Amino acid sequence: MLRLGIVGLPNVGKSTLFNALTSAKALVANYPFATIEPNTGIVQVPDPRLDALSRIVVPERTVPAVVEFVDIAGLVKGASEGEGLGNQFLANIREVDAILHVVRCFSDDDVQHVMGEVDPVRDREIINIELGLADLASVEKRLDKSARSARSGDPQAKLELRLLEAVRDALAAGRPARTVMPTGDEAAAFGSFNLLTAKPVLYAANVAEDEIAAGNRHVAALRSALAREEETAEIVTFSAKVEAELAELPPEDRAEFLESLGLAESGLDRLAHAAYHLLGLRSYFTAGEKEVRAWTIHRGDRAPAAAGVIHSDFEKGFIRAETVGYDDFVRVGGWKPARELGLSRAEGKEYVVRDGDVMLFRFSS
Repeated sequence: MLRLGIVGLPNVGKSTLFNALTSAKALVANYPFATIEPNTGIVQVPDPRLDALSRIVVPERTVPAVVEFVDIAGLVKGASEGEGLGNQFLANIREVDAILHVVRCFSDDDVQHVMGEVDPVRDREIINIELGLADLASVEKRLDKSARSARSGDPQAKLELRLLEAVRDALAAGRPARTVMPTGDEAAAFGSFNLLTAKPVLYAANVAEDEIAAGNRHVAALRSALAREEETAEIVTFSAKVEAELAELPPEDRAEFLESLGLAESGLDRLAHAAYHLLGLRSYFTAGEKEVRAWTIHRGDRAPAAAGVIHSDFEKGFIRAETVGYDDFVRVGGWKPARELGLSRAEGKEYVVRDGDVMLFRFSS
């Protein structure tokens, strides 16, 4: 399951967004550290293809892919040194797959800003500095151990030392660890460092209700800052206030509400889709009488790995995968006509699963 950690300074709208996305009713308050223990909530990933498959198969249940959102308490300047319970919060960030960095891009005299005035570029820099300092401390500590092992001639230790030195130099220069590009041999070691600034980042710009579609000068300034630093992270504009209102509406009224704001999708939809794109994720489907379900895989995954998402035994005993493209499956109306028309394929272990494939796995126990 994909886990997104919601981070940002206090009072930027993290918990309001979390409540709207998950209906979890986390504490929302106009003071710093209203969230201490991380709140977690499971959110379904909208995918209209599931509805189309379910209309054809008429299963007992339909199960969408899900994202787990983790609402992590607001970081402050000095968090890397323990300010504001920073060490605890940083540890929570290490447990997620990617960071959803909420930045405040709205003005409201009734909601205090811990830094005085609204400045998302400065706020982003504060968070990045704290994450970078925490990583630098972790890397320097590990460097000592790797250096000792490398002197003994251990080839793995030499590889780690070389990689750690590259990461240290990047962090010392103010660049995140994700700017270091490990080679194939280095990838496993790099992942084992579990660095905060190595995690992909998606920025959620919290704006006023009438600025969702067009954005504002604060969003523009944030985009410019990312461009100057050659940061490829995506920015999704949303309004935590609007998302909270949307969550209270009956499902049948939400589309009309969004349309009145000039939006085709809710903030949840756009954030979930952006997160999938950020992490290179794809969905394939299983479609049977008992269940139609979306399964999450990474771009480039082969058929056995896709089977393993369902159960590890499927991957270990993989024989083949019966596969039909989504468009073909829907066009002809299910498994039986797809087989009769020769649209069903038997794919082996080297098959790279495509987004939208409808699959049935054969395996030996």
